[in-house]
Order: sequence, then structure tokens, then C-alpha cells
Amino acid sequence: MVRRELEAEVHRYIVAAERRIMQHEEENAILRIYISEWAKFYTQTKYLPKPFSYISEQKNLILKPENSMREANFVVSSHKLQSAAMRLVELERNGEAFDPQLVIGVRQSYVSLNLSTEDSLAVYKDNFERAYVDDTERFYKFRAPQVLASEGVQSYMMYADTKLVEEEARGRRYLENTADSVKKLVERCVKVLVVQFQEQILAECPTLISERQIEKLRILYRLINRTSDGIDTVLKFLDIFIRTEALNDMRANANTITTDPEKYVEQLLTMFSKFSLFVADAFYGDARFLTTRDKAFQDVVNDTCIFKMEITSSKGKCSDRIQAESRCPELLANFTDLILRKTSLSKRLSSEEIDAKLNDVLLILKYVQNKDVFMRFYKTHLTRRLILELSADQEKEEQMITRMREVGMPADFVTKLFRMLQDIEVNKDLNSIFKSSIASNNNCIADSISIKILNAGAWSRGAADRTQVQMPRELEDFIPEVEDFYRKQHSGRKLQWHHHWSHGTVIFTNKMGKFDLDVTTLQLSVLYCWNDRPHEQLSFECLRTATQLSAPELMRTLYSLVAFPKMRHQVLCTNCSTLNSRDFNDSTLFWINQQFTVIKNGREQNRGRINLIGRLQLSMKTNVQEEHDDIIALRILRVQEAIVKVMKVRKRCQSAQLQTELIQLLKHMFLPPKKMIKEQIEWLIENGFIARDSNDLNVFLYVT
Repeated sequence: MVRRELEAEVHRYIVAAERRIMQHEEENAILRIYISEWAKFYTQTKYLPKPFSYISEQKNLILKPENSMREANFVVSSHKLQSAAMRLVELERNGEAFDPQLVIGVRQSYVSLNLSTEDSLAVYKDNFERAYVDDTERFYKFRAPQVLASEGVQSYMMYADTKLVEEEARGRRYLENTADSVKKLVERCVKVLVVQFQEQILAECPTLISERQIEKLRILYRLINRTSDGIDTVLKFLDIFIRTEALNDMRANANTITTDPEKYVEQLLTMFSKFSLFVADAFYGDARFLTTRDKAFQDVVNDTCIFKMEITSSKGKCSDRIQAESRCPELLANFTDLILRKTSLSKRLSSEEIDAKLNDVLLILKYVQNKDVFMRFYKTHLTRRLILELSADQEKEEQMITRMREVGMPADFVTKLFRMLQDIEVNKDLNSIFKSSIASNNNCIADSISIKILNAGAWSRGAADRTQVQMPRELEDFIPEVEDFYRKQHSGRKLQWHHHWSHGTVIFTNKMGKFDLDVTTLQLSVLYCWNDRPHEQLSFECLRTATQLSAPELMRTLYSLVAFPKMRHQVLCTNCSTLNSRDFNDSTLFWINQQFTVIKNGREQNRGRINLIGRLQLSMKTNVQEEHDDIIALRILRVQEAIVKVMKVRKRCQSAQLQTELIQLLKHMFLPPKKMIKEQIEWLIENGFIARDSNDLNVFLYVT
């Protein structure tokens, strides 16, 4: 009885409230009186059940589902309220002002209703939220094409970007934050403002990138980044731009950068910095765009259209030409040598500047694919610096090697480099002990000689790299003393002399003056042939007999003394008119240039020091092909080692999986061609290291 009376009273109150609301015709007035009536009604529904709590355990009889329907009728009986709220929002989109609390009050009335135990916001979502989102979509579906047609794509991009920001902010004001309403609104806005015109917007991307219009690219990025697939197209355009721009720059400076390592590295660094700044500014440093930059820059670094080297092998199955490779690792190693060696460049740089340039080298090295070629050239340069004592800073040498380990260079390679530095340090103490031990012999030559005893494994030297040469008498007699001393220090070890690595300084005196000549041991052996007969002419045959050098080696050595570059006066003269070592024959005559002198500032000097060593010859290889054979041989061993390593872990492996894992293992050194991988798999099968599965020829088994 009490319940029915309460329900009837509530119904009468709602009908009266609706009558008071609808007697107004102006929309703003309707909304204001509605919000006022709703607030009073909702407050009363909170207090009404309290006096009757003793009658029933239910705390709110009025708000049971069957009674709550009347509350719903209070809101949804007329769409006039909802439509009025939506029209106010549209007025705001058109730039007109109104009281935002009118819309917020309507929203709160929907949120306050709870007709479902599963979703307390069901009434709000089905009515206010849906109407708001649909109305927004309808508005821009009509307005967006008009703006695009009248103002063009680029202006439309700015319009769409502005409206997306505005609508998101407006949605946070008028929609319920706990219902994901803003997210739904933004998705609908993106659909109607961006996705609908995505093709036209993306068509502007190449032009904006090539013209570097940063602000417009930022807008394009913000728009396209909201779509599901548009960003991939932008990444493709950026990739094409970086490759094209970089290679055009390289071609424009090809004559310089192919011969000057410093200019080459500076060119790469300039491009990298330019593209990195471009990505940071235009695309907010997005990781996807940085990855695209990295991939494109890697292709530029390893590109072969400007300069390349073709590594071929003349041995075995790998007789076919290997794919051409970039000369980048060679030029990068040459630049590193300029920084770490005593050169005019390293002398004018501060310690901090040297560190910065070495960091630049390591940055570019990350993008080099054939790192094994860099390793080979770097080790060659390091060997020359250590042997000739030309390192500008030993600490910088150690730091560079440590950093190479940090960027993923092979551990065995880095270990050998550290061992080389260690050998040089050990030899300093060894020389002190040696000189002290022979001081009592009154051997005056001992003070002017420094011995270097090196680990053959670390320095990659073997018996094949030795050359036969007749040393000057003073040095020939000194060698047994060194060997006796070392045997006493380390019993059981054997020394192998590599005379072509040795060097020294001789004093050359003629009527023009007295000069210090820095020479290799081979040059020294040749010059000493005139020590007792300075004015005689000696034939090529006579010199070969006296020095015991092979004909090719003697030709190279004589050529370095008769045609040393950048010298106006040469140490030796010859009757060979062409000054080409290939034209030397047994009867070609050579003699000391008694008019030899040093020219400085256009004036002849009677004293001076000349370095005739040039690039110290470390290997007895006579042509590039032999060097290429060594690179290929080492790569073959690396591939074999990697295959066995993978198979030892997997025991059983598919062909495709094996190739994938090989590339992962070897990518820090080089990318093995598929042909090389297949050939080495066959070689390992033939030699019993792995086998094919009899049931599936594409599956390999590890043989224990």
C-alpha cells in the first residue's frame, strides 16, 4: 500500500516537472529549467527511501528496475532536450559562445541513471554519447570536403589537424571520461577527417619531404599517425628520399671522397647528421622513422655505384666473382689511421676532438656490412703504427680497441689487437734488460738498436711472410746475440726474423751535406752495397747477388730509391729512362746521387731528415688477387665455423633456418652469399661434419 502510494506520488512529480520544462520554447531556457528540475528530483530520490527502511531490507524501493523506468522517462521522453544540447555543441564548432554547463548538465543527468546492473552507463552510452559522436561525424562529413575543395590539400591538412585537437578537447569537456567516450569520438573524427582523404594527403608527402617543409610534415605525421596503415607509406617515401639524396651528394663529390678518407668520412657524417635532424624535427624522432633512416643509411654506406671493390678468388670452388662490395671499410680504416698516427691532422686536433672523430668512425662502422674488410685494413694500419712507432697516443689506441668490442666486433679480433699493444709494452722492458746484459761487451751498436719480439698468432705472421735478404755486416753479426739472449729468457721458443718489417736510420754524406735517411731494412741492404764504393755504378744483377733479394722485391726497393714521390732529388740514379720498375733488367745500372740534397722553401739545405719508408710493406703478397684470396679463405673458415656451431646446438636443422642463423652469427663481420653457404655445407657433408636427413634432403643433421 505504502509502496503504491509512493510510486504514484513520484509519477505525479515527474509529470509536473515535465510540464514545467516543456512550457518554455527557447532551447536554452528549456535546458536550464530541465537541469534545475533534474537536480531537485535526483536529490529527493536519494532521501526518499530512508524513512521506510524499517519496512523492507531494500534500501531504495523507488530505484528498483521497474520503478527506475520512470526516472528514465524523465530524461528520454522528449528528444528535444538532447537535440538542443547537440545544437549548442554545433554552435561552438561554428565559433559561437554559450554556457557549457547546459551541455554538461544534460550529460550528468544521463550518467546518473542506472538501469542496468551490468553497465551503469548504458543509458548515457545509448543516448547522449551516441548522439554526440554521430552528430560530430555528420558535421564534418559535410564540412571537410568543402574545405578540401576550396583550399587545397595542404591547407586542409592544417584544418584537419586543428579540428582533431579541438574535438578531442571538446570531448573531454562534454563527454564522460570513464566511458572511453573521447576515444570513440577521436576514432570517428579520424575516420571522417583523415582516413576519408588519406590518399590525397599521402600524395603530398614526397613533395613536402624533398622541400623539407618541416611544419607541414609535422602536421602530416600527426594526421597519418592516427591511421592504421598510412604511416608505412610515409616510411617508404622517407627511405627513397634518404637514398636518393645521399647518393646524389656522394656522386657530386665522388672525385674527392674516393681519394681522401677524411673528406669521405666527413661527407657520411654530414649526411647522417642532416637526416637525423630531419627525422627528429619532422617526425618527432619516432623510432620507426629512425629505423628507416638506419636502413637507408646502411644501404648508402654499402652502396657500390660510386666506388667499389670486387673481391674474387682464384682458388677452388669460389672462382666465380663475389658480389661487388663498398670500399667504405677501407676508407674508414684509412681515416682512423690518420687520426691515430702522427700526422698533420692528428697534431692539430685536441684530445677531445680526436675522441669525437673516433666516435664518428664507430658510428659509421655500425652500418658497414663487410666489417671483416675493415678489420683487415685496421689491423694493417695498427701494425705499421706500432712497428714504426708512429702512434700519436697509446691510450687512444687502447680506447679505440675497447670501443670496437662494445660495438660488436668479434672477440678474437679484439683480443689479438690488445695482444699487439701488450707485445709493444713488453718489448720496452725487454730492450732495457737486453741492453743491460750486453753493456759489458762494449758493443756500441746495441744502444742504437731496438728489438721487437712479437707473438706470431696475434700479429698474423707465418714463415710464408718472410723474405730472404743479406743484412749489413754490423747487423748480421748482432742477430746471434739477440737469439742467445732470448733463449736464456724463454727456453724452447724459436725466433723467426721478419727483416722486411724492420727499419732504421742511416747517415748519408755527400758533397752537398749530411742527411738522415729513414729506410726499411731492404732499402738499407741496397744502400750498403755502395758503402765501400760510393762512386761506382752497380748493375741490377750485381745488386741482386749482393742483397740476395728476389727480382720483384729488388725492383720495388730500387724503384722507391730512384722515384720516391714528392722529392726533387732522388737518393739513387739509374740509366733506365722510363723510371718504371718493370723495365729494369740485369744490365740496368744504378749509382748514388752525389748531388742529392733536401729542398726546403725553395732553398737547398745541407742538413735534413728524409723518410723513405712510405707505407711499410707488411706482406710479401705481390698483387691484389693474393689479398683477395686471403679474405675469401678467411670468410670460408668463418662460414664453416658458424655452420658447425649452429648444428652442434640444434642437432637437426632446416636449410632455411640454418641460413637465417648463419646470417645472424656473421652479420657483425660480413654477409655471406648464399652460394658460399651452400658450397661450405656440401664441403662439411663430404668431410663428415654434418649429414643430410635421408627422409628430407632440406634437413641437416649434426654428426658427433
